[in-house]
Amino acid sequence: MTVKIGAATNADAAQIAALWSSFIRDTDFTFTSDEKSEADIRTLLAEKATSGHGVFVARDETRLLGFSAYGQLRVGVGYARTMENTIYVTSTGQGLGVGRALMAAAEDHARERGAHSMWAAITSTNQAAIGFHGRLGYVQMANLPEVGFKWGEPKDLVLMRKRL
Repeated sequence: MTVKIGAATNADAAQIAALWSSFIRDTDFTFTSDEKSEADIRTLLAEKATSGHGVFVARDETRLLGFSAYGQLRVGVGYARTMENTIYVTSTGQGLGVGRALMAAAEDHARERGAHSMWAAITSTNQAAIGFHGRLGYVQMANLPEVGFKWGEPKDLVLMRKRL
């Protein structure tokens, strides 16, 4: 299988929305319960293009295997060099280096634009994501107890950081 990493386009919006929505619907890895639409992703792509941040996709010959994105951690000029990532990989794409390649694309893009650090905010139940980020050099900086809720239950949030 040949995997290609590239910038996401509007043509990817429906598949990105479907992948992201499956995680929203089926896991507690994100605290939102509002599934993503194709229009939501098109808006996201436009916003990232305007801000100079990136959205990247991994594809094989026939399908989307995952996506990554990043943006400013918080609003305000004082946070302009501090980014936060988002990454989701299909079950088919897991274990093939897809996540690593998507994160490299996001980190390289951010670094080239002067970002100082990249943060990951991960639900504490998502041990696979915590381990994944750790293998990429992210260090756990905080555990925020019960800051999120999903399915009526409080959830802890793990914050991890990597200096770019």
